[in-house]
Amino acid sequence: MSQWHFIARLALLTSGPRDIRVRLLDRMFVISALTGMTYMLSLPSALPQAAQGTEGVSGQQAFNNACRTCHMVREGDNRLGPNLYRVVGRKAGSLPDYAFSSAMKEADFVWDEQKLDRFIANPDEVVPGNSMKPYGGLSSGEDRKKIIAFLAQPQ
Repeated sequence: MSQWHFIARLALLTSGPRDIRVRLLDRMFVISALTGMTYMLSLPSALPQAAQGTEGVSGQQAFNNACRTCHMVREGDNRLGPNLYRVVGRKAGSLPDYAFSSAMKEADFVWDEQKLDRFIANPDEVVPGNSMKPYGGLSSGEDRKKIIAFLAQPQ
């Protein structure tokens, strides 16, 4: 047996039990860490929570809450108010088969996001004499933004 083999065997014999202890400690550490992570992930605060309040309201929900009493987004489905299908890019008061107020018919603009935002916030300011009564406007800028994004998306 060469000198190097002897030293290698001696090293294995003297460090063998220590290695086993180290391996056991490593395993115990990993098991403890995994147990702790499992416990932490099972807590309710680690799970995704449903949004509270208006944070989780989608554009469609905001539309339904504020507009759907009078308006629909289906083409040709006019109710108390005109349908809002593809309203972005449409000339105000120009939808066929709907009896707009004279104020809306005479409005000389095309609906865009900014104009819709102002109109949804305060219809009388944008088109005085419109027929949106009793609707007085929507003060929540966040909800207006969601409604406009909903109306602007392809349907």
